[in-house]
Amino acid sequence: MDVLVLGCGYVGRELGRRLGDAGHDVIGVVRSESSAVAAAEAGIEPIQGDLTDPGDVSALPDADALVFAASAGRGSVAEARALYADGLRAVVSTFAARESPPDRLLFTSTTGVYGDHDGDWVDESTPIAPQRPKAAVIAEAEAIVHRSDIAATVARFAGLYGPGRYRVESYLDSVTAGWRNSVHRDDAAGALAWFLTEDVGRGETVLVTDGSPVDRWEFADWLAERCGVPEPEKLTVEERLAELPASAAPRVASRKRCRNDRLLELGYELAYPSVYEGYEPAIDAFRRGEH
Repeated sequence: MDVLVLGCGYVGRELGRRLGDAGHDVIGVVRSESSAVAAAEAGIEPIQGDLTDPGDVSALPDADALVFAASAGRGSVAEARALYADGLRAVVSTFAARESPPDRLLFTSTTGVYGDHDGDWVDESTPIAPQRPKAAVIAEAEAIVHRSDIAATVARFAGLYGPGRYRVESYLDSVTAGWRNSVHRDDAAGALAWFLTEDVGRGETVLVTDGSPVDRWEFADWLAERCGVPEPEKLTVEERLAELPASAAPRVASRKRCRNDRLLELGYELAYPSVYEGYEPAIDAFRRGEH
């Protein structure tokens, strides 16, 4: 299978590595030279290009499957719209019109599109209600994907963590009340690979989460005990918001618990069923002084 990964960042690079190890041909689209080097080190053939440039998109090679895993990062809402709406729309229309269009399209979304649910459970049947401008743009992108003529799967990721993103010291400093919904990077990439190699999830939106939300205060206390340090400062949502700009309110105050029933029904087996298993390597590193 020829796979074109559009955006070889935290998840896209790991996905490409896994697919390459399984014998598939993977090309990754990256923006910078450093990202091209990192992609090549993961066994991915890199192409430097800008997904917001129609010319660059038109020049991309044919593929059996597209994975749109690009991220606007901490960019502005306008930059997010240029990538997730305009850029994605150009990708979909360009490839759908080709003589040999892709058979599959995967889009990496976020559970942020749900907004606040006051601690209730959410799943694929829960209506979305994005409260942040960027989340609203990503919700628009989901609709673009599902309207395309290519069999699509939207993967809504919970909070990503893993190598380079454990943020142990941050948790051991202070923690805000609420639920933490998570998925390890390896399971995020593993689920995407599963959708492609097992040919499941066509036409669906699937929550990619470990399905084991944890109370942030309880998790932080457990982490502190395992690391052998004092319990961190506990803050209420109101106390945290007093330190932050008003724009941060929808993110900090959002409360929901994400189910992964559909992901498991599709046959995917989690490598890390919860953050308690997923954080063991980070705890070991912390105790060795590697932080």
